[in-house]
Amino acid sequence: MIVMKFGGSSVESGDAILRLAGTVKSHLARQPVVVVSAMGKTTNKLLEFAEHARRGDRYLGSRCLDEVQDHHFEVAGQVANGDALQRIETLLQRSFRDLRVILFEVADEGREVTPALLDTIASFGEQMSSEIVAAALESAGIPSVHLDARQVILTDNRHTEAKPLYWESYARLRRVIPYLGDGRVVVMGGFIGATEDGVTTTLGRGGSDLTASIVGAGISADEIQIWTDVDGMLTSDPRVLQGVYCLRSLSYGEAAALAVSGAKVLHPDTVTPAVRQRIPLLIRNSRRPEVEGTRITQAAPRCFNPVKAIACKPDLTVLEIRPQDERDPEVLAAALAEMSARYGMPAEFVCQNNGTIFLALKSAMRYQNLPIELGGCVEVRLHPRSAIITLVGEGIDGTSDIATRTLAALRQIPVTILSSGRSKLAMSLIVPSSEMHRSVEMLHREFFQQIDPAVFAECQESGFQSPQPFANLTESGDSTGGARRRFRPLTPVSQN
Repeated sequence: MIVMKFGGSSVESGDAILRLAGTVKSHLARQPVVVVSAMGKTTNKLLEFAEHARRGDRYLGSRCLDEVQDHHFEVAGQVANGDALQRIETLLQRSFRDLRVILFEVADEGREVTPALLDTIASFGEQMSSEIVAAALESAGIPSVHLDARQVILTDNRHTEAKPLYWESYARLRRVIPYLGDGRVVVMGGFIGATEDGVTTTLGRGGSDLTASIVGAGISADEIQIWTDVDGMLTSDPRVLQGVYCLRSLSYGEAAALAVSGAKVLHPDTVTPAVRQRIPLLIRNSRRPEVEGTRITQAAPRCFNPVKAIACKPDLTVLEIRPQDERDPEVLAAALAEMSARYGMPAEFVCQNNGTIFLALKSAMRYQNLPIELGGCVEVRLHPRSAIITLVGEGIDGTSDIATRTLAALRQIPVTILSSGRSKLAMSLIVPSSEMHRSVEMLHREFFQQIDPAVFAECQESGFQSPQPFANLTESGDSTGGARRRFRPLTPVSQN
């Protein structure tokens, strides 16, 4: 059996869902289980609807629902027919009736919009898209059955960011999927789950990837496929830099490092369940199924390029914290990350270098309200309007060569190395937000001027040149090029 997860862009329209049906049909011999996200921007629209309702604006809330409703009925009419169409239209009518009841209760009767209610509202996106996909498969002659993910994905009760109860979920999946999937394609929504008491929860943004990984681990799948709108894991975000390569293969560790560093293709937690059972992950383009994509396994093939990819996180404020006590800096860094999450300011990045802790928060966060108490004198300095760029690859082996080449490439840009020498997979650095795009371009030029064609493929959407063979590779990067580390002016935030 395999798991095929289709993201929002892969189910955003009638044409997209019909392509999905064709892709699933070509994999029927492998007994696929299909996991889908909400259609396009449905989750955003549902949360917008919740905000209108909270403000008591029934008119705008109703208009928002009308948009979502019209789109879902239109798509259903394009992909389903006969009994399947009648069934899905009945289910959609019920869903939008329930949403309008919520609108009335919140806008007119003052019902509180709690995190639990937000989960209920957001869950409709995946419920409806998975029901439409099941109907589309049935209409295309593919026997299918819809499974409500809340029956098999169990979580704790942390609404909007619920954590899966892995082993309990695995037990249910092993019982339910083989029974329902006997001669049929099981279709379920990602992102949603339920507590053991049956209360709806969601796994946070990008949680459909995690659902697919949990399902794959639960049924011991041969492969977990993530179908999206890019050719695979790329050497850089194409929204930041055009002319990038697609990676043919990655290790679990490299994929996880890229996900937590800002790569959008995978949810940061996706790799964990697959790693435990060594299930390969495959990233594919639903618009171009003929492209091989990126295969993620326990150990990637040897590569002559030390850096595999560059990820970045923009619009950050980085706090540089220098505690004046002798406690373990790693412990202090973990405590700071936990504290910032507790105060509703989750850390985008946290690390420690030689006793100095770097904590990155979204620029919109009110970091001034963060009570930094480490039990002693502490100096806190500020890197405002910053971005964090992370180089990822198993060739980053703790030597100074990558740092030297990085500083040389960015010699005209203020840069602070955040982590090197401790991680064998990643090295991160701070640059001003205004210099992020230029920095990524220069780093990409430095580390991907020549590439290993066994590991990197041409990304046709970018129109990049074909890879140069490694036979022409020459050693580079051992000179500093006059590199120097420069800091932006630091402003004291607090001092105890």
